[in-house]
Amino acid sequence: MAVNHQPSDRSRDRPLRIAMVVPPWLSVPPPGYGGLEQVVAGLVDALIERGNRVTVFGTGREHGTAADFVSTTPELQYARLGESLPELAHLARINHLIAPADFDVIHDHTTIGPLVAGRRAVPTVATVHGNPVGEYGTVLSDTDCGVGLVAISHAQRRGNPGLPWVGTVHNAMPLRDFPRKRAPGRGPVLWLARFSPDKGPDVAIRACRRAGLPLTLAGKCNEPAERRYFEQVVEPLLDDDVALVLNAGREATLRLLVDARCLIMPIQWEEPFGMVMVEAMATGTPVVALRRGAVPELVRPGLTGLVCDDPDELPAALIESSRLDPADCVAHVAENFSVERMAGGYESVYRGFLATRAARPGQRAPVPVTAR
Repeated sequence: MAVNHQPSDRSRDRPLRIAMVVPPWLSVPPPGYGGLEQVVAGLVDALIERGNRVTVFGTGREHGTAADFVSTTPELQYARLGESLPELAHLARINHLIAPADFDVIHDHTTIGPLVAGRRAVPTVATVHGNPVGEYGTVLSDTDCGVGLVAISHAQRRGNPGLPWVGTVHNAMPLRDFPRKRAPGRGPVLWLARFSPDKGPDVAIRACRRAGLPLTLAGKCNEPAERRYFEQVVEPLLDDDVALVLNAGREATLRLLVDARCLIMPIQWEEPFGMVMVEAMATGTPVVALRRGAVPELVRPGLTGLVCDDPDELPAALIESSRLDPADCVAHVAENFSVERMAGGYESVYRGFLATRAARPGQRAPVPVTAR
């Protein structure tokens, strides 16, 4: 039996009932590292401020948003990050918990959610948070025909234009959470990421040495691959001109951003977004980055940072960054990456997606799930 996903008594202006599905690894928001969860926390609260009703489906015993919260298991699953079964079990439980009478749309932020969303009796849009190529691209190419994918940058979408995209919405963070500097930072250059060859910490070290500037490496380093890379590649390069901060909490991270001369982003891959760049600019800290992935969408060269085409250009850019005005960085984020703007973008995606589905009565409907 086909399922009617568009209640006849709902106008386009009626508040939406949204099921927000997050991965099972971290709380929302997380206490430290966890860009996806930070973004979702801001999105949830902004959607509620716009009058919508949001229920977050996650794991653990608590959360920090204004939404209702449903947990599929009492314990966060971070210790099993990288395994497939925790996420599959999490999604299976959610599919049994979500009733079509309670929600208008599901917004899924998990990796494999698009593969199982076809069993849901409620329409699903899924944000793609990773690079949609290679094995991940193969998974996404098998997305159920009733699921709409949302890109977090135009660069990400261009990387695999054949996927069933239904919109592009830039990530954002609540600006009220960020301390701000009033004058250009005189502290060290800051590299802030997970320890991975994709993030180029070795490139950052060499660029800062050539520029004669101190560097702080503040990295996530608690997974086996991250520790192995750090020990084999990064640690041999360390000297007195490099300060090391491992697995910093949220408050410590914000203080590092405020104190920094600039943020260096010598990425070695097609970064689909790069939330740390927005966080840096929100504190008034400019960004010096290589022109990869979404960098040109986020940084305004000569105003909020400097974008380089070659690693050899980084040292001069690091020195030049001290001339940029922190106020321009903050204004750029306020105009382009506010949670209000993000929530409005997603609300438009939800409504457009639901309207499109309602206009296609012959489209195959998802299989309803009977709760056990």
